[in-house]
Amino acid sequence: MAPKIFLTGATGYIGGDALYSLVKAHPDYEYTLLVRNEERGKPVAAAYPNARLVYGSLDDVDVIEKEAAAADIVIHTADSADNVPSAKAIAKGLAAGHTAEKPGYWIHLCGTGILTWYDAAHERYGQAPIPEQKYHDIDDVERIVSLPDTAIHRDVDKVVLAANDSPAVKTLIVGPPTIYGQGRGPTNQRSIQVPGIVDFTLKNGFAPIQAPGLTEWDNVHIHDLGDFFVLAVDAALDPAKSQDPEIFGPRAYFFLESGTHRWSDVSKWVAAEAAKQGLIPEPIAKEIDIPRLGTNSKSVAARARKYLGWEAKGPSLRETIPEVVAFEAKKLDKA
Repeated sequence: MAPKIFLTGATGYIGGDALYSLVKAHPDYEYTLLVRNEERGKPVAAAYPNARLVYGSLDDVDVIEKEAAAADIVIHTADSADNVPSAKAIAKGLAAGHTAEKPGYWIHLCGTGILTWYDAAHERYGQAPIPEQKYHDIDDVERIVSLPDTAIHRDVDKVVLAANDSPAVKTLIVGPPTIYGQGRGPTNQRSIQVPGIVDFTLKNGFAPIQAPGLTEWDNVHIHDLGDFFVLAVDAALDPAKSQDPEIFGPRAYFFLESGTHRWSDVSKWVAAEAAKQGLIPEPIAKEIDIPRLGTNSKSVAARARKYLGWEAKGPSLRETIPEVVAFEAKKLDKA
């Protein structure tokens, strides 16, 4: 029988690209997709006519429990980092529908925003990262799975990690950093962070920098993230990997990164490109109070490379700036 996959977030940027990557690699698998309603599901059904759609929100826990129980693998990407009811429903459904001999596998999307907790707690916006803010996903896994409860996403992480208390459930958490590039999903193909800077720049005539402009994040191309979901699913179906506690279990916390950026540099790149395209008069970046660009998130993605053979192949963040600026200008009718 073909493996059964239950995926949330098919209409989203990350979930849509994950689905694209999975169907391309494994068109014969059985896909069940949670979408909000029939209207939202139309483009998904058109793109994936062989998939089965179920309708409901993340608060429809009975629907989610039922589908998690019936699936071999659950891939949760729809507001997955912050929605507690859906996480609890997946944990409950997987435990009810599986056994220690045939466990259910949960591939859960978090994000390295969780690593910004220190700067947020100490309001050290715009400052350079300190050494303790770098998290290596093998060497520092105990630190990562025990971050302070005040960290964003931590409440859901705890639900996912605790699901491993049932011998019928095995989890894998993936936390990507800044994601960039055009997605290949049926609905939303746009990321958030860099397009947000472009949108601000085109509306205000300058690019924003949180003073003093020293904060750093890592980044990964959306297609490389899509490839990771395929590798994770393949691992769940490979007995040699699915039983490895470094790949599935309470230590199975994966970061992904292929580059590093300062947000101030990204803003300068955006300003230069917007001016080059004639969208703003001068390539100006200004220091303002914008805390969302003022925290550090530093990760080392050793686990995916070591255990799954993941490697980044996409273009760099800087290489994609021209297309992002052009896309946002068109969206704002400025092109």
